[in-house]
Amino acid sequence: MSKTALLIVDAQNEMFDPANPVHQSEQLLENLQSLIKKARSADVPVIYVQHNDAGLVEGTDFWQIHSSVTPEERDTVVQKWTPDSFHETKLLEVLKNNGIQNLVIAGNQTEHCINATTRSASQLGFNVTLAKDAHGTWDSETMSAEQIIDHHNGLLSEFVTLQETKYIEFLGRA
Repeated sequence: MSKTALLIVDAQNEMFDPANPVHQSEQLLENLQSLIKKARSADVPVIYVQHNDAGLVEGTDFWQIHSSVTPEERDTVVQKWTPDSFHETKLLEVLKNNGIQNLVIAGNQTEHCINATTRSASQLGFNVTLAKDAHGTWDSETMSAEQIIDHHNGLLSEFVTLQETKYIEFLGRA
């Protein structure tokens, strides 16, 4: 059996700021918590990707990973500076060193970091499952957040497996 890891992308305080949270932020956090709990119960590695930019400055409150999905000591945290979690980061090295072949991806922001990371993971040869109800975004000028999520689920389903959080099971390390 192939090794699997859970990849939590940009679950940072900014995305869940009560003044401007991502679409259905409470449900998203519940889904992320569920995935993390299931992964840890199966001894599946949980890898967090933490975005850095002008608005998400290291050490600031917005930059911190949300307290309800805080990494544990055994988890890995990868820093990134572009939407693609693989671009100029240690993520690929971490995955290869752990023999990971399957990725379950969840987090933020649907049309940016989730889209770019999911596409890169697939192009790099990973078997990818996108938790279709565990990634979020905001309304744009032309589409609602729900439309953006549905649209990207449709686009990404061409080359990854889409699954609802409640149906995702981790079988553990081989």
